[in-house]
Amino acid sequence: MAFNLFPKEDKFFDLFEAQAESILKAVRYYKELTELGRFDEISVQKMHDFEHECDSNTRMMLELLNKTFITPFDREDIHELADKLDDIIDRLYSAAKRLNLYKITGVHEDLIRFASYFEDSVIAVGRALKGLRSLKQKAAIYQACAEVKRIENQGDQLNDAIIGKLLEFHGDAIEFIKWKEIISDNEKVLDDCKDSVKVIESILVKQG
Repeated sequence: MAFNLFPKEDKFFDLFEAQAESILKAVRYYKELTELGRFDEISVQKMHDFEHECDSNTRMMLELLNKTFITPFDREDIHELADKLDDIIDRLYSAAKRLNLYKITGVHEDLIRFASYFEDSVIAVGRALKGLRSLKQKAAIYQACAEVKRIENQGDQLNDAIIGKLLEFHGDAIEFIKWKEIISDNEKVLDDCKDSVKVIESILVKQG
């Protein structure tokens, strides 16, 4: 009876791409929440379901890594990339929880803009991950990584603009602190996306 001691390398790429799709579903739901101005317990629970789905994907990646003798890239890079992708959804879930905790209601244009950035960034992360299958189109992978970094820079600028507006608002100090933390959560989602593509770029360099 024949059996395979070496799981196909394609399985790693399948899992990474599935993770990108799961994160994108969560991001699009978060965007929908910002457009509706609804951050209730039901919404947070659904975000938790997305986070749980991504945790399952991460667990499968690490289990596959542990039982695979020959991997397509350095084991450390596969592990780090899995962790960085998981960070994105964890941070997004934390942002949704904070909005619920702080009883934020109504539509806020700055949150919608951040959510749009999330969507564009995660789509670009997905393109970069898909490109890892063959490495024949390195230029396209680097372009996707550059797009993620460009969006992260836009997020930094939006963060600074919002903080500037908050400082001009002579109101409740508690409200200032609440919104500062909310915006920080959102900005860090884009940081996590950038950290993910930095691992991808490191893989490209090592692959020559």
